[in-house]
Amino acid sequence: MVENLIDIEVAYANPERQVIVALRMPVGTTVLQAIDKSGLLTIFPEIDSADLQVGVFGAVCKLEQLVKQADRIEIYRPLIHDPKEARRQRATKK
Repeated sequence: MVENLIDIEVAYANPERQVIVALRMPVGTTVLQAIDKSGLLTIFPEIDSADLQVGVFGAVCKLEQLVKQADRIEIYRPLIHDPKEARRQRATKK
């Protein structure tokens, strides 16, 4: 029996470096399984594996979501500034 495989990417970037890992995974792979297989959690120890924020092509998703052919999983960094608060502060200065 031939296992169906799909091609996906897992991406992460910090201010100094961006890495995109191409993977061939079995159909039925979850986002979390793909992230684990990518090795990015080892390459970037600053990623908090207990509080992963992820998306597929910019759309936030759950770690249990199944990946599809050609998906690009993105691991997001925590926001340094709350965008709503930053906007409020700029408006207050005017």
